[in-house]
Amino acid sequence: MSKFLSNLYSSLEAYTPGEQPKDKAYIKLNTNESPFPPSPEVVKAINDDVINDLNLYPDPEVSMLRTAIAERFGVNKENIFVGNGSDDVIAFSVMAFCGRGGRLACPDITYGFYPVYAQLFGVELTEVPLKEDFTVSIDHYKNFECPVIIANPNAPTGLMLSLTEVEALINQNLDRLVIMDEAYMDFGKASAAELTKKYSNLIVIQTFSKSRSLAGLRVGFAVANEEIIRDLETMRFSFNPYNINSLTLRAASAAIKDKAYYDDCIDKIIENREETKITLKEMGFKVLDSKSNFIFASHPDLSAKNLYEELKNRGILVRYFGKERIKDFVRITVGSKEQMQKVTEEIKNILKG
Repeated sequence: MSKFLSNLYSSLEAYTPGEQPKDKAYIKLNTNESPFPPSPEVVKAINDDVINDLNLYPDPEVSMLRTAIAERFGVNKENIFVGNGSDDVIAFSVMAFCGRGGRLACPDITYGFYPVYAQLFGVELTEVPLKEDFTVSIDHYKNFECPVIIANPNAPTGLMLSLTEVEALINQNLDRLVIMDEAYMDFGKASAAELTKKYSNLIVIQTFSKSRSLAGLRVGFAVANEEIIRDLETMRFSFNPYNINSLTLRAASAAIKDKAYYDDCIDKIIENREETKITLKEMGFKVLDSKSNFIFASHPDLSAKNLYEELKNRGILVRYFGKERIKDFVRITVGSKEQMQKVTEEIKNILKG
């Protein structure tokens, strides 16, 4: 580090994204992207009109996109906040509702950005252990008064709380904020977004990166009551009111409207996920019951690290974390049917030795 870095950040442990090597062509199943292209409507939306306006700043109110998302979820535009990816939305939420010196609770095995943001913003983080089967127990959160953030389905396990459990979590303390990070919920089909109409202590965050095939454009959003959204807007306008570019505004607005196209893509990914889970189990793997667009699996006769390395040598990227409780597991993004057939074929060859 340089001598100029603030002491506040001298011990900061940055988030590590999934690797993207450039040495050869890989089947990329390590960052939970969609195997499908964006909707044709997205391509149409990025037309000459918007390109010719790139000399102008984008709409700081993000009105077009907020309105389109609101219509999809049956809420008002004032109930929608948009960020540069769901990571942006999570960051603003931690800043706004925990703040320097505040507290936050989350599972001990979950999305790796939560502890990074806590450290970055000077928030005391309590990591609540998952149960032995890697599920979240809402009872473990009943005595917390600080905000709680839970990925649902969780990452990297893919396991999901039911809507009944989510509502019970909210009702534990109506004066406590609950943040549900639903980056993968379109593959679980049980969003808590509707509950934001009933509860003022709930934020539901989603992304366009996974089920909506727009990881490269970086856009995410939150659904919550108007007061929470105004707080988030205050944070955004104090940091960067132009955080959503003009191309993204048009493309994401078109994507959220083309429900039929994306529902078809989601159903294909779910089908591929379930078929791959069966195949892996037949090969002796322990496979968690993922409701996301990835699979979390371990094998008694093959270390996860070796499996990751062997697959990489064969041109397939999966994710290995190495954290103590999950060091025996790899996470495999669900790709196209052909990609999943290839990865299972290679795993069979690796097991044969």
